[in-house]
Amino acid sequence: MNDDRVFKALADPTRRLLLDRLFERDGRTLTELQCCVEMTRFGVMKHLKVLEEAGLVVSRRHGRVKLHFLDGRPIRLIRDHWIDKYDLAPPPPGPPGAVPAAPKAPEAADHASGAGAAGQASGAGAVGPGRASAAGAGAAGQASGAGAGVRGRR
Repeated sequence: MNDDRVFKALADPTRRLLLDRLFERDGRTLTELQCCVEMTRFGVMKHLKVLEEAGLVVSRRHGRVKLHFLDGRPIRLIRDHWIDKYDLAPPPPGPPGAVPAAPKAPEAADHASGAGAAGQASGAGAVGPGRASAAGAGAAGQASGAGAGVRGRR
């Protein structure tokens, strides 16, 4: 199997549509597949040739008609070789089980809840991006406005 041929075949939306139709019902004729897409018979034949060269479609003569069948093995091999390999990669660095913090609501919520500066000084307020926590900033941080944000300036 040639990964590049499979990726090339899967890169085209018309070919993916043809594969979907064969997945729904295998063993379709060229005429049946042509009804699924708005293109000439010759255009569908060219797409089927690319799919056959990639090993994604197998064609068999049955009397006077040629039937096309889906072969999912190349897709399975791509999944096993590429997708599963990266899906099982170790998680990004950071504390175990850490979940990125949700963005903090606008500071109007602090005023409405009555938290104000007392909530900031006691560490009750959430720490937003680019702001020091009340515990880490200390009194000097509060005095310099590190934890105060833009609130209270009129």
